[in-house]
Amino acid sequence: MTDNPRKKPELLAPASCLEVLKTAVVFGADAVYIGGEAYGLRAKAKNFSLEDIKKGVDFAHERGARVYITANILAHNRDMDGVRAYFEELRDIGADALIIADPGVFDIARDVLPEMELHISTQANSTNYGAFCFWHRLGAKRVVAARELSLSEIREIRAQLPDGPEIEAFVHGAMCISYSGRCLLSNYLAGRDANQGSCTHPCRWKYAVAEESRPGQYLPIEENERGTYLFNSRDLCMVEHVPELVEAGIDSFKIEGRMKAALYVAVAVRTYRRAIDDCFTSPLLYEKNREWYRREIRKCTTREFGTGFFFGKPGADMQVYDASTYNQEMVYLGMAGEQRSDGAVFLEQKNKFCVGETIEIMKPGGEDVPAIVETIQDEEGNLQDSAPHARQKLWVKLSVSPKPYDILRRAAGEASNG
Repeated sequence: MTDNPRKKPELLAPASCLEVLKTAVVFGADAVYIGGEAYGLRAKAKNFSLEDIKKGVDFAHERGARVYITANILAHNRDMDGVRAYFEELRDIGADALIIADPGVFDIARDVLPEMELHISTQANSTNYGAFCFWHRLGAKRVVAARELSLSEIREIRAQLPDGPEIEAFVHGAMCISYSGRCLLSNYLAGRDANQGSCTHPCRWKYAVAEESRPGQYLPIEENERGTYLFNSRDLCMVEHVPELVEAGIDSFKIEGRMKAALYVAVAVRTYRRAIDDCFTSPLLYEKNREWYRREIRKCTTREFGTGFFFGKPGADMQVYDASTYNQEMVYLGMAGEQRSDGAVFLEQKNKFCVGETIEIMKPGGEDVPAIVETIQDEEGNLQDSAPHARQKLWVKLSVSPKPYDILRRAAGEASNG
């Protein structure tokens, strides 16, 4: 932004697997955060083997992007030896940083990986400039702000910090019902500890309220015929507030979603990439394209949007009471792979599509190209009228040939009956 003295922030994207990491990088992420097979807070995500971490790091580095590995569980005694062994395995992988919440895990990382950049997870609930300075003195390069912080509080933290340490903040994605993500609901109701990476998301379940003197009588609270979702918060979306985030001194804009598919990551990254770049090109350009950002960001799976704590403490309107499901405007069909001499592209199918229907090729630069499905072949060369089987490997010929890593999608509800 020509009249803004702040540096352009990093755009940091999530990845559940190697395919999604590649998507994030190709669609414009400056960095990607991933989980290995242990010690991260998304045990139900696909996560990365050591081999895939290495492949992902190489892919990102070849394109000028960075890779951060999460190790942000709140560790128990039983975890400590395993953490040390895991960090020793990471020594030669080449990742750019570890994301850590636990002081004991932090000490192990400093001992085993003394050259590794260390970032402090939002799970450490850093809510004041003293905590940020504390972690910096211990050697942390970056602290992820607690989601309970307002922009004015982040601005004050930035003013109190030395020039070296960085501030990272979530700017988009699901909001946790509990303080800095430290939730006990899952452990209490399902026996699976969210702080050990096994959250079952009970905050999205349907609830009613009972009064002590009337056992068994459920009292509705803003209830509809589907029930009441008391703890179901709106998703965070700050794409219309990029200048305010920059002015507050946030160094890294973080997108939530390490369990999301490639389409979600592609849409979110592409939208925020353009918003950030527009903002730093010209404030007028950013204002001109606000409607595009608003329209595009809704093409990934979302709940209703809000601005979290950034502009003050959220009220009751930050909850979604009548449903726990996502809105979905577009359906992910797959990522374009290698191309044959006849123009057909390789695809691992994600959702059903049919010969003759019009789908959309989503490109990293912002262009969305309609294309007709002309033929579908399985790996043996057999033609088929539709692709109804998830994860089937196919050769697909379209009226417009996509490039590798382009995303293929269609509007929700428009699938052919073929």
